[in-house]
Amino acid sequence: MLVDWLLLFIAISFEVAGTTAMKLSRGFSRLIPTVFMFLFYGIGLGVMNLVIKRLDISIVYAVWSGVGTVMVALIGILWFKEPATVLKMVSIFLIIIGVVGLNLSQSR
Repeated sequence: MLVDWLLLFIAISFEVAGTTAMKLSRGFSRLIPTVFMFLFYGIGLGVMNLVIKRLDISIVYAVWSGVGTVMVALIGILWFKEPATVLKMVSIFLIIIGVVGLNLSQSR
């Protein structure tokens, strides 16, 4: 089970890298980030496919989307210098609370 969670976080990391590469590709106008975007998304989805065979899809997708969203938002703030408004920070906190709540609701 621990391996499944590790694989999920690897998948999320590749998805986040793919999204970051998408931003760096500037609308597919830069070749290298565009190639990396497709590569990272492909690996991320492939690894996620392995994970959903062993864990509940409702939990996997909640963690995938929630953690990925928080990570991309933080990359936007820290790396791309996007504004860290109070509303944005509260929303990130609520995403984290939602993912934790779904994980606590597991019937195992």
